[in-house]
Amino acid sequence: MAHKRIFRVSFTNNGKLYEIYCRRVGQGELYGFVEVEEIMFGEKSSLLVDPGEEQLKLEFNGVKKTFIPFHSVIRIDEVEKEGAGKVLHLANQQQGASPTLPMPEKGPVKS
Repeated sequence: MAHKRIFRVSFTNNGKLYEIYCRRVGQGELYGFVEVEEIMFGEKSSLLVDPGEEQLKLEFNGVKKTFIPFHSVIRIDEVEKEGAGKVLHLANQQQGASPTLPMPEKGPVKS
């Protein structure tokens, strides 16, 4: 049986840090995006509910493929086994505020 690869992808979106597990990651068809497919969710007991993973299940329910902007990706790791997905609120982001993108300090110098 072939070894199935598992990736952990960490990225930011709307003031939150997402950590998801998936089977396929690659450069997307859309320029500037990472393509993530086959998102995995842990098969935990129905008695214990992880709120972070439940939030991920609701958000990615029915998603076949998602495209994440390169500048939002923090890290992509190939891991031995799947862990629990997470959604964490970032402390420096206000609710509803859009994240700022890196901008050059000054424009080109005119001579």
